Amino acid sequence: MIADGTALWPAHSMAVMGSSLGGFYATWLTAQRDCKAVLLNPAINPARDLAKYIGEQSAWHDPAERFYFAPEFVDELRSLEVGPLQHPERVWALIAKGDEVLDWREMTARYTGSQQVVMEGGDHAISNFETYLPQVMEFLNLQPAP
Repeated sequence: MIADGTALWPAHSMAVMGSSLGGFYATWLTAQRDCKAVLLNPAINPARDLAKYIGEQSAWHDPAERFYFAPEFVDELRSLEVGPLQHPERVWALIAKGDEVLDWREMTARYTGSQQVVMEGGDHAISNFETYLPQVMEFLNLQPAP
């Protein structure tokens, strides 16, 4: 779906942003399209990390909502893993040492050669993201609205 939805986007001027599992998908897309990517506490190995959740689960935002996480989803994640990035300089990563879900050391090691901001403390949701928005805008060569 991601590949189809972005197929007509001009890679030289496009950028993607993803948080957690979205960061994993953004990494895959930047490897495919050689575009810029902003990653926020990106998942590094979701096939490994999510394999233990195969079966019926409850949604984090509504525990009464149930869904089934199938084994083939882990295989799909594994198929999207990419090796070292051809152009790590096209990636900007915001990594919180206080992430309660993912290991910040794995994140920093995965994106060696990329621009990284490693914040002390913080959380998986990056609750203070607005603090870093000017750096994101600068990396993407975007101007703030007047």
